Amino acid sequence: MPRIKHTKNELKAQRDALRRFERYLPTLQLKKQQLQLEIRQMDAMIERKRGELEAAKSELAPWIRLFAEPFPFHEYLRLAERRETVGNIAGVVIPVLESLRFERRMPDLFETPPWVDDGLEMLERQARLTIELEVLTEQRRRVAEELRTTTQRINLFEKVKIPETRENIRVIRIFLGDQMTAEVARSKIAKGKSSEKERAA
Repeated sequence: MPRIKHTKNELKAQRDALRRFERYLPTLQLKKQQLQLEIRQMDAMIERKRGELEAAKSELAPWIRLFAEPFPFHEYLRLAERRETVGNIAGVVIPVLESLRFERRMPDLFETPPWVDDGLEMLERQARLTIELEVLTEQRRRVAEELRTTTQRINLFEKVKIPETRENIRVIRIFLGDQMTAEVARSKIAKGKSSEKERAA
């Protein structure tokens, strides 16, 4: 604990600091609640997206043997554009997926197997879901990091700063009270001595 001055100015500074801490703490607690709510909603969205991805993979299972055949899918399907913007959740900057655009080249119907169209459709869906899941996971990571920082600040205020400041105020008040008592006692002693001199004269 840093050493404090036992002065009226320090007492005022400590009282001001306590007021600041007590005013800022509810804001932090509100932010923490908001972040926790956002994380719960994100967890539900991530779980839903994972479910969709698993369903897409299950649909792909009967096709596995066909996909085992060498086929240049990358020539017929590619991610042409991935547009992201930024959003804000309780002061946290997060990536927001705006759009995905895939380019699909029409396969030659005479040279490619008949299942290629459906296969490309399934691959695009799976790629889309994977990217959406990546973005949601990054959003959650950033919000969770901010929640961790906010929780640390709340703990700092509740467990360190506010009790420390209250203790400083208590110590300074006791010191100033003792000083005032000592001054009154000195004043009475001086007055008593002065009265004795007057009587003696």
